[in-house]
Formats: sequence, C-alpha cells, structure tokens
Amino acid sequence: MQRWRGLEDIPQDWGRSVVTIGSYDGVHRGHQLIIRHAVERARELGVPSVVVTFDPHPSEVVRPGSHPPLLAPHHRRAELMAELGVDAVLILPFTTEFSKLSPADFVVKVLVDKLHAKAVVEGPNFRFGHKAAGNVAFLVEQGKTYDFEVEVVDLYVTGAAGGGEPFSSTLTRRLVAEGDVEGAREILGRPHRVEGVVVRGAQRGRELGFPTANVETLPHTAIPADGVYAGWLHAQGEAMPAAISVGTNPQFEGTERTVEAYAIDRVGLDLYGLHVAVDFLAFVRGQAKFDSIEGLMETMAQDVKRCRELVEAYEGE
Repeated sequence: MQRWRGLEDIPQDWGRSVVTIGSYDGVHRGHQLIIRHAVERARELGVPSVVVTFDPHPSEVVRPGSHPPLLAPHHRRAELMAELGVDAVLILPFTTEFSKLSPADFVVKVLVDKLHAKAVVEGPNFRFGHKAAGNVAFLVEQGKTYDFEVEVVDLYVTGAAGGGEPFSSTLTRRLVAEGDVEGAREILGRPHRVEGVVVRGAQRGRELGFPTANVETLPHTAIPADGVYAGWLHAQGEAMPAAISVGTNPQFEGTERTVEAYAIDRVGLDLYGLHVAVDFLAFVRGQAKFDSIEGLMETMAQDVKRCRELVEAYEGE
C-alpha cells in the first residue's frame, strides 16, 4: 500500500481512483463498511482505492485545545486500512489555511486535479470544506460536473456497546475513558491498542516480582480509565499475554498516570527503548491503595491469575 503525506506526494502519473475521505480514527466497524465498499467499487472499476485523512485532527486547528483522544495513530490506521485492501492512504496536513478551503475548491484541488476520482464513497453525514459547508448533496452535484460518481454507505452499526448507540469514534472514546474496553472492542472489532516507547520507571514492579514495561504513550492517546486490565504486550513481533496497570500508583503516592504491562510468565525481558503496543482485552478491577505491601502483592498475584485466564479463554474461542 502506498502512503502519501500532502498532495505533492501523489505520483504525477496517478490515474483514476475511488476515494473515501474522513478522519477514520480507530477504523471501527462502521468505518470498515465504508472502506470495504470503496475497495470493492475500485476493483469493479479496475482502478486503485484511496483513503484521504487529516493530521492533526481538524478540531485542533478549528478549535485549538480541543484535540480528541486518538484511538489509533496514523501508522496504525494505515495498517488497518491495508488489511482491508486499500491501495493508498493520503494524509493531508490540516492547517489553518487548508481549513479555509471552500468545498468547491477542495473538490477541484484534491478529488479532481490530484486523485482523478472516478467514484467517491462516503457516509450519509459526511461534511467537508470551510466550516463543514460541503455535504453529500453538494458532492453529488460536483460529481455531475467533474465526472465522478458518489456512493453513500450507511456506516451505522449498533450493538450492546454504549446501550445500543450507533457505533462511532466518539462513543468508542467514551467507553475507553470509562474503562469499558469490552464495549470498545465490540465497536472496533478488535481490542483497543495503546502504543509507545518503553522507558525506565521507578522499577517497583521488578522489586515486587512483577517487572513491567512502562510505556510512554504517544501524544493524545485514548488511555483507558485507571485500573487493571487483561490483554497483550506486543514487542519484537510477539504478542505476550499481559496484566496491564493504568493509573497513578497510589500505593506509592504517585501523581503521574502511567501505562504498565507485565508480560505473564516471561522472565528476563529487556524492552527499554523499544516501541511496543498494548492491547486491552478486559477490565479486571479498579485502582486501589492497600493497607500493606503484602496485601498489594497478594492482589497482584490474583490479578495475574485472572488476566491469564481471560486471555486464554479469549484465545481459545
């Protein structure tokens, strides 16, 4: 899959293509419907499929300080899109100048002049251009002028997550913030993932017999609520069952929130300086302060046992 950053990265000899545009944070099951449809339509037409997305999130430029927590960084979104069969991903730097582009100018500069769109696939509530003035109806009219089709896909999937609300990135962020990683998993179609570099912490886990990888997460990452979770630690191409702790470590009067993962039954791991990923499968318990270190260690042993059972049950399904 090709990855471009900015319009100037698009090959000059790029031909017709099927395009879909959106933030697509998380590439959840609703997003997957649209992207799969774009890929299928591109194959029918014998042309490549392109996903157009933005960096930073448009809200940060339009309303500084409002950047939402991100469910997936751009490289992860690209990986997920590649798995769906997408041929190219175009990341457009979202600047103040770009935010002032009218819907008509966006169509010409991006869809017509650069991507030579043969078809555009979007959800029913798609908005674009300055002050989000462009919508699907406008896009359809532009398609008649510039010779591209517009196909609308209903991205609204609902399930038990969020009490039956339509699946969305907003709902997923809320569930993650509440610690409902099972609900988030239903929407995403996979466990919620947090990434970052392993850094040196206070090394108390090692002293207590549970050495953890202290993950310095990427900016704006959607981090689950404080507590203990079952999941996996991905490092060096391996997915290791893990007990994951999120929080400030109140037992030792901590103040900084951290994400720490203990690779269950693994000895001698040295992950310092490595980029790793942590997948959250299930919530085990909330953050707590214990009357004694012995009480903490006993509970940690129970946590690890429970995490092992949850991961084994999931992997056995």
